[in-house]
Amino acid sequence: MKHGFMQALVRPWSPAVAAVCFALAGCSGYEPINPQAILYDDLVERVGPERARTIAVPFEINDEIRAALRGRAMPIGREKTRTSAILDFVFESLDLQYSLSPTRDAIGTYQARSGNCLSFVNLFVGMAREVHLNPFYVEVTDFQRWNYRDGVVVSQGHIVAGMSVDGNLSTFDFLPYQAKTYRDFEPIDDLTAIAHYYNNIGAEALLDDDLEKALDALTLAVDLDPDFNKALNNLGVYYLRTGRAGDAVSLFREALARDPADVALMTNLARALQTRGEVQEASELLAQLDEVGQTSPFFFIYRAEMALGDGDTAKALEYMREALRRDSEVPEVHVGLVKVYLALGEMGKARHHLERALVLDATNQEARQFAVMLQAAGPEN
Repeated sequence: MKHGFMQALVRPWSPAVAAVCFALAGCSGYEPINPQAILYDDLVERVGPERARTIAVPFEINDEIRAALRGRAMPIGREKTRTSAILDFVFESLDLQYSLSPTRDAIGTYQARSGNCLSFVNLFVGMAREVHLNPFYVEVTDFQRWNYRDGVVVSQGHIVAGMSVDGNLSTFDFLPYQAKTYRDFEPIDDLTAIAHYYNNIGAEALLDDDLEKALDALTLAVDLDPDFNKALNNLGVYYLRTGRAGDAVSLFREALARDPADVALMTNLARALQTRGEVQEASELLAQLDEVGQTSPFFFIYRAEMALGDGDTAKALEYMREALRRDSEVPEVHVGLVKVYLALGEMGKARHHLERALVLDATNQEARQFAVMLQAAGPEN
């Protein structure tokens, strides 16, 4: 269910708040800034008024959440006290559970009591702003999430919350299994955060083969932020999936002009060129990829998938060992090792990494599918 922006704009004020505002207006002519109205104006500028009214603002909360906040966190007192109250409410009282997908808005996260990193940040931002804190969205640029499917890479960012708490800048990360060794952070505005939200929805739809939903969400993400390379990448994947390789090549080239070292874009451009029979340029791109020296474990997971597809299990294992060395706390690394060890016929090692993957993320769809398969296979001989 979408929660349209206009719902937030017409939220009623309490009589006490209205009286204070009217008094201020009468004495000084002061009109308080309405950040929701500013955001709505920005949305209208990007996509027009009719479309803007249909956009779900992911950090919007409802009266049920506001009522639950009362008595737990008040919009007065030290920022640290209010922040602690919000965190205690989210993780203790609500007992939110991490789930890799789907991406939910604040209201959906509250109702489901689960969500991924962006879902948690949506709820945190909405609650914190309700008690007059100043949270904002932050993209961690040195940790990206990729998914490999049908020879192409679907990409999503990792989002955390940032906030100044009593003069000290803090970040709040809701990814439970990731060691906090990030180096590069980029604060993003609300408009870009909404684009990330729709990119996540579009990426999940691509992975679920819901191409109509993917197109709607990814087109909106690109319209909201035309320079958003992850959304451009995923829209290019949609074009590839629907037989529009020429459009995909054009889109990937456009995005690579801004970031020539973007691995997902280079990978998908190579795939699109192969589809068009332009094998020489595709081979040159793949050679460049191997020379880049990627640090992300997802790069090596992707390369292992390609090696498995080519029947080169030894190379796939080499890539997956490198992914494990880069980060042993990412469930997708262990799922990748499950695939390799199954291909090698080493069931004991496959079961070991499957167990580890499920410990790190019990909701991981691929891990759960492998669990069913291995259970049907019976105990190891």
